[in-house]
Amino acid sequence: MIPRATLRLQLHRGFTFRDARAQLDYYAALGISHLYLSPIFCARPGSTHGYDVTDVQRINPELGGPAGFRALAHAARAHGLGLILDIVPNHMAACPVHNAWWRDVLRHGRHSAYAPFFDIDWQPPEPALHGKVLLPVLARPYPQTLRHGTIRLMHDEGARPTMMCGELPLPLADDSLGILEPLSPAAREAACDPRTHAGRNALHALLERQHYRVAWWRTARDMLNWRRFFEVSELVGVCVEREAVFEATHALVLSLMRQGLIDGVRVDHVDGLADPAGYCRRLRARLDAVAPRAQSGTGSDVMRPWIVVEKILAEDEHLPADWQVDGTTGYDAMSEIGAVLHDAHGIERLRDMWASRSGTRPGGTAQIVATRHALVTEALVTEWRRATRALEHAACEDPTARDLTGPALARAVAELLAQMQVYRTYFTARSASRGRCADRRRLRQAAVAARTRLRRDDWAALAFIVRVLQEARPDQPAACAAQARLQQTMPPVSAKAIEDTLFYRDGTLLSRNEVGTSPCAPALSPDVFLARAQARARRFPHAMLATATHDHKRGEDTRMRLAVISELPQLWRSHVARLEGRRSVQADSIGRKAGEAPDEADRLMLYQALVGAWPLELADPTLQTDARDAFLARIRAWQRKAIREAGRHGDWSHPDLAYEASAEACLNALQDSGLDHIAALAQRLSVAGALNSLTQTWLQHCLPGVPDRYQGTETWDFTLVDPDNRGAVDYDQLRIQFHSAAPAEQSIAPDWARLQAGWRDGRIKQQLIRTLLEMRRTHAAIFDTSALQPLEADGAHAARVLAFVRGHGQHLAIAIGTRLAASLLEDCMQPCVPARRWEDTCVAVPPAPGGAWVDYLTGTHHPGPTLLLSAVLAALPVAVLVPASAGTEPGMPDTRT
Repeated sequence: MIPRATLRLQLHRGFTFRDARAQLDYYAALGISHLYLSPIFCARPGSTHGYDVTDVQRINPELGGPAGFRALAHAARAHGLGLILDIVPNHMAACPVHNAWWRDVLRHGRHSAYAPFFDIDWQPPEPALHGKVLLPVLARPYPQTLRHGTIRLMHDEGARPTMMCGELPLPLADDSLGILEPLSPAAREAACDPRTHAGRNALHALLERQHYRVAWWRTARDMLNWRRFFEVSELVGVCVEREAVFEATHALVLSLMRQGLIDGVRVDHVDGLADPAGYCRRLRARLDAVAPRAQSGTGSDVMRPWIVVEKILAEDEHLPADWQVDGTTGYDAMSEIGAVLHDAHGIERLRDMWASRSGTRPGGTAQIVATRHALVTEALVTEWRRATRALEHAACEDPTARDLTGPALARAVAELLAQMQVYRTYFTARSASRGRCADRRRLRQAAVAARTRLRRDDWAALAFIVRVLQEARPDQPAACAAQARLQQTMPPVSAKAIEDTLFYRDGTLLSRNEVGTSPCAPALSPDVFLARAQARARRFPHAMLATATHDHKRGEDTRMRLAVISELPQLWRSHVARLEGRRSVQADSIGRKAGEAPDEADRLMLYQALVGAWPLELADPTLQTDARDAFLARIRAWQRKAIREAGRHGDWSHPDLAYEASAEACLNALQDSGLDHIAALAQRLSVAGALNSLTQTWLQHCLPGVPDRYQGTETWDFTLVDPDNRGAVDYDQLRIQFHSAAPAEQSIAPDWARLQAGWRDGRIKQQLIRTLLEMRRTHAAIFDTSALQPLEADGAHAARVLAFVRGHGQHLAIAIGTRLAASLLEDCMQPCVPARRWEDTCVAVPPAPGGAWVDYLTGTHHPGPTLLLSAVLAALPVAVLVPASAGTEPGMPDTRT
């Protein structure tokens, strides 16, 4: 079943299935067709996100268990809603306490029945790890931990011996006790007393006989012999490409689909898998095979499950059609919607400003390559080494590669990974075409660039790597393994280098530092934007359209307010100058240097964070001290995370606490002298930012695809990166706002004038969403299609207009919206351009089937064939015109059946 609109809910023990059930009537009234749930499988106790799965075959009891989920599914159906599950095939929690499969591997080693489930290298270069799993769980180096008594032998209630590493119990291998076996539990513990030299030696000897090697947590970067998720050594990679592993890890999902309790899935981090295409095709086949059948007049038809994948696309990249999925989770749409609401010329001026103040030119290829190379060689060392070893083994299969050395291959791998411009390639040995043409082209481009940075002696190693990626055959097992390993190494490099590092270093305009956004393409023209929307609709008409997610760097309305800076770069420059001037005066008064920590780059990003997330209700920070202090606490948390992610002044492993203290002092100083400037600028940008937000919402619901809303963002969303964007949702307030503004009958338009006057409370956005979703339901013949055609605007402000046609034949809708309107909103108190300021701006539209057009949002009739923006956008910054003959617009009799 294809959703009409999804809404993402973050489930945890503070918001369970029961809590979700309590909101079903609200979401049904809003117009949502499906709730899209965060992972529901057993996870680490207290997990706030569910991606640290411990048992993929059981529903998390903290959420309500199987009974709670079934009750939610049935209640959702009763309200006309379905459920979409977020599944996590790439990894599980490496938790020996709660993950029984992982615990079994630690107990039995490579002989465990679950050893094939996990991506473990049982023969790494380090002899001490042969046949063992590295466990980097110690807070201090091993000798200190052993000496201080943190490691000790204990027995559980059944007298089974257990190795305790701090509070972490680890299983012991069968028959590993040796001479301790015949002793009583008390005698064993005495013999292994860490307070004595002999006891420590006995403990060490016992540990050496295990199928794991406990180690200091810092060793993971260099020595880890199993695949992890990015740099997270608490998450272990799963070999879902093996059929038995797939069946075991998907048994619950398939059962829920078979029972008709879910309608589809969202696949987390599909690029982490060994063979994403093969996985998606297998998932499609298995879900289709068990999906319930719907009765129709011609018999029974399979209710085709909806499958979307979390996939970051490059600027010129398309999701492969042969994956047999319905599209991505919408980061590409989110990036494009944001880009068309930014001013390209203004961004260039902001880049100049950033370069002059920070000393670095943003968005350049050299900066990206350098960041990627550093990630490979400094942070993802274990992944780099493992990919290199796989290539060494492949070279042993190939007589022409016998002279290639490991160091040469390592250098070539690092340079190639640094030069890749996509998340990964998708070559497989069994691919009929040996890879897509696009993959070959991107690999060739990366190899050419890498070659210029390598010594001539390493060119042969680079050529061999390219050949393995493109030409590995099924009869070359080592080459196939190297092909998969190297491609699995690409996504962590891309994600960590761009999203989690570069985007915390480049402060040109933080609204474009977002997941799925390219540093090289901050703005789009309407023509390019609509062309991309058309291309996506042709390939994947039912892909997700996101504007906010649980992983975003900034809330959707935070970004839209910051986007206004691209229209007013000089205003931003002047305010920064004032803030920096005040800082200099303040520094002089206390005998400090104005240029000391935090540096100017971090200060500029701090100013943007403050302006972008500034609460609308915080009008006077000197009087509203409680609201101010709560807001600044959020900013402090963001600032600490931003500094560590950037890695310029310490990181998560080695934080520079002195620098962080200076950064916090800078923020505290602003509280005494500077917040008035921040507040004034936030207020200056807020009206145009709200207009941007309404246009963003309109685009999300009018473009081809499935709009996806993130919990609590129905009204204004001025959040920052997690955990700020994963806070509790105030449903009582959302309901009050909804019912106070929703018309008594769906066929009546909301009171837009009243909502405009009170736009700061967010109800205008909430009602726009409700009305647009109702429109998508009543005009499904238009909005369920992929048809989209651009329309041209003319007149004085044509560049500030987005216009297009949806549908075909007699089923048409005209969508018209406002962009880049900051200069037209001077002195305006509401997010709508005054009619007179549009001057002669107009849009030529096709004839309306049946004679006339009517705005579904307002009920206002508009004769064609030329529409003046002063009339069409008089009440709102957006409009959706449908044929008056349809009879389902607000203000007209409702003829729906």
